[in-house]
Amino acid sequence: MFIDRLIAGIRKYGNPSVAGLDPRLEYIPRGIREKAFRECGKGFAGASQAILEFNKKLIDALCDIVPAVKPQLAYYEMYGTEGIRVFAETCRYAKDRGMLVIADGKRNDIGSTAQAYSAAYLGKTEISGSLISAFDADALTVNPYLGVDGVKPFIDECASSDRGIFVLVKTSNRSSGQVQDLVTQDGRRVYEVVAELVDEWSAAAVGASGYSSIGAVVGATYPEQARILRKIMKRSYFLVPGYGAQGGTAQDAVCAFDDDGLGAVVNASRSIMCAWMTEEWSERYGEDGFDQAARNEAIRMREDLRCALESGK
Repeated sequence: MFIDRLIAGIRKYGNPSVAGLDPRLEYIPRGIREKAFRECGKGFAGASQAILEFNKKLIDALCDIVPAVKPQLAYYEMYGTEGIRVFAETCRYAKDRGMLVIADGKRNDIGSTAQAYSAAYLGKTEISGSLISAFDADALTVNPYLGVDGVKPFIDECASSDRGIFVLVKTSNRSSGQVQDLVTQDGRRVYEVVAELVDEWSAAAVGASGYSSIGAVVGATYPEQARILRKIMKRSYFLVPGYGAQGGTAQDAVCAFDDDGLGAVVNASRSIMCAWMTEEWSERYGEDGFDQAARNEAIRMREDLRCALESGK
């Protein structure tokens, strides 16, 4: 199952982290951008080509220390069909380099539309009797707001194939409490209600590790809530955003882990992608060494998480 492969990668590299690939043109070194613009023009094609080269070099630099990448679809959709092409190529390249791919699309709908989303990112599409993978991601982030009707097709895919989902439960953004922290009539927070649903759904796809391929998104920026949610969703792996640029620390993030040091994988995006722009790494590597700067930042994140886990929650 997906979750067993994720845990195997975490153990192999001793690294419970995932690198977010959320590229913007301003994150990409000028030399890569100018080369792409010369070859493909200053439009969506040129911008997307620059993103693809940037992503590939980051993947090459990280693939032997980080078990997974998490491309955020919005940063590809904004470049139209060329951006979607690059998203697909990025997913394929990362998988070819041995990394798991978590597509961050926060997809959801009801009935046949949810089934179509599930087929696009996790399953296969039938064309004239043949089944073909569109994006072939290993996992997908899913919005639970429509209830089980909007989640069941994804659950079914996890149960029948080697795929996973991470359901939004307590997100890392500042305004998440406007909805997620509301108190229901029986005194529970909305995020607790969703967590109980995720715990129920998780039974459909439990792997040999004892964890489920149906996981949850729980932000590092809310460590106290993470402690509560860890007790509710005992079988679910947590995808933990908010580390680094959003203000979450390693000590905050480990609140999402179990006592065995498993149960969570922590995402960092800008702090890795943009490491070359910081004073520390820019002086050492410059633009041409952006990939090495990203690698060193990923190693530092790994060591921060290790130290925090060793020191306990």
